[in-house]
Amino acid sequence: MATTRKKIPDATAPATGGAAALKAERLDTSVLEKLVGYNARRAWLVVTALFAERMAVYGLKQADFSVLSLLAHNPGATSRELCATLDILPPNLVSLIAAMDSRGLIERRPHPRDGRALGLHLTPAGEQLIAEAERAVVQLEAEASARLSARERGTLVRLLQKVYL
Repeated sequence: MATTRKKIPDATAPATGGAAALKAERLDTSVLEKLVGYNARRAWLVVTALFAERMAVYGLKQADFSVLSLLAHNPGATSRELCATLDILPPNLVSLIAAMDSRGLIERRPHPRDGRALGLHLTPAGEQLIAEAERAVVQLEAEASARLSARERGTLVRLLQKVYL
């Protein structure tokens, strides 16, 4: 049985074709493309790059956005609840909350049912920021998933949630 080998480019020869040459010599990814983790990661890379670009104007990273969004829709949530919901370690959340507090985006208030806990609330500046940021994220997600129909997008979200919920 004869085997075919790809020709390895000569490092001393002038480069030709640029991206076209790279595309012509794509690696066999057939095994990887059958893996949930590989595909989820590749999709995540597309979405996260857009997210970083669009959220830079708001000074938000993914964790910041998630915390502010949760507080917008769950005023008075505690740090413990945020950690559990987002799977964030408490020490990591402490610095994140401190940074948001110093930006004037959140405030701490006594929790109405637990005298030992503090509820976290958005300030008016935090409310305005997350409202704008949420609109931007909805738009970027629509762009990132533009090749999917609305039904396919909904199915994808539900299937991904079945993996982690």
